[in-house]
Amino acid sequence: MPEAGPDIQVTRAEDGTVDGTVRVGDEPAGPDFTRAVLDVAGAVLTWPVLGAPGASGPPNASGAQGLPTAHVHDAGRAQQWLWALYGERVADAVHGCATGTPSGAPAGVTVAVEAVEATTLAGGAARLAFGHWASRWWPASYMEGTAGLEPGVLGLELAALTHRCHQLFDTAFDDQPEPDDCAAELIAEHQTALDLLVRWWLAPSQPADTARHLDSVLRLIDDAADSAGLDGPALRHLRASLDQDQPRPAGTPVDLGTLFARHRGYALAAGDPLTAGGRIITRGAGGNDWRRYPPGFVDAAEDAVSWTVRAVGARRRIEVEVVADVAAPTAGAALVAEVRVDGDRAVRVPLVLRDDLWTGRAELDPGLGLDLPSAAVPPRIEVGVLLPGFDPGPGAPGDAAHRDAVRALARQRLAAAARPSPYVGTYPEPFLAEIAAVAAVEEDF
Repeated sequence: MPEAGPDIQVTRAEDGTVDGTVRVGDEPAGPDFTRAVLDVAGAVLTWPVLGAPGASGPPNASGAQGLPTAHVHDAGRAQQWLWALYGERVADAVHGCATGTPSGAPAGVTVAVEAVEATTLAGGAARLAFGHWASRWWPASYMEGTAGLEPGVLGLELAALTHRCHQLFDTAFDDQPEPDDCAAELIAEHQTALDLLVRWWLAPSQPADTARHLDSVLRLIDDAADSAGLDGPALRHLRASLDQDQPRPAGTPVDLGTLFARHRGYALAAGDPLTAGGRIITRGAGGNDWRRYPPGFVDAAEDAVSWTVRAVGARRRIEVEVVADVAAPTAGAALVAEVRVDGDRAVRVPLVLRDDLWTGRAELDPGLGLDLPSAAVPPRIEVGVLLPGFDPGPGAPGDAAHRDAVRALARQRLAAAARPSPYVGTYPEPFLAEIAAVAAVEEDF
């Protein structure tokens, strides 16, 4: 029997309109990179990634689990999954709040539903949301030894989970000819990784739980692709492999480290390299706000951004170095560093990718007090890295502590995935991409 979860609060928006948003549960605290989100039929579901009271697993290291907060903007569409996710009492309370019926609550009033039980759909939805969170926020770091997740492997498992949780999403109907669950899009985008999963699944001498996990993911992908009418060589190979009645072929066990190793060569970017020379005035490390650039551009370590201010004759120059992610793009969009001295107007320094570093330099105003003697209060220099057009602006000063917690979460999940029996323990079942990342870590790092 599912374990009883916390009490649920169902609250209608203050505006009093019939179609006003209904909130189920408490809003998770923390910056956006500490929340896992799913856009489902008629609502948005949110989980705290860093754990919550009552979540299983070590404190602040469990990943998204349990019952989410739901912002329901279309109660009619949401009814197809509300009862399966939260139970009948919550579904009735949402309907009452949304319609303003006599049995429901008026605007701004909260309805308490006690002892809601976690359901099977809740577990699948939480895992799916955490997987999408990992595809955006996983803190891969060469500097800290946190292996990155293979996008294709993760994307295919997300497709399988999406198909399993199909009840959460709108299905095809007259004015919407295609379902909105994105499983078909994920399969189409990551078909090239199917062969890797099939080779892994067919390999002899692997843990039974891993073989079961692979079998489940591949069969869900096959079913989702068949439902969406997808075809292609990779899918035909998958179907032929699944249709085999004979035992898996004997042979040399597959080397996961070789199968999933990322072989990356850095291309030299245009631009002059940073050169030594001049008197060093000060140096330090800048912040590394993950929100300000897309995933896969910068190493996730907090000290991946460093800078040096030099006096070159009468000029004052800042040189910025940023450790690149192993998957950083060698062409296309370029990052910039944003430099502030004592809160003055920001100076943007264009960065170019050279080997494993984003580098750049710019002249600073010599009148900013950068030549103060060492006994005086040194200038406050703030350096951040961002992608213009993507940057939502700097986060809160306390975000650094949350980033540390996210890094700890990733390290502990990888440590759990590295165990001989990674499916047994206090952690949730690892993703295949986490197991593959551990196997490839020696090749990558």
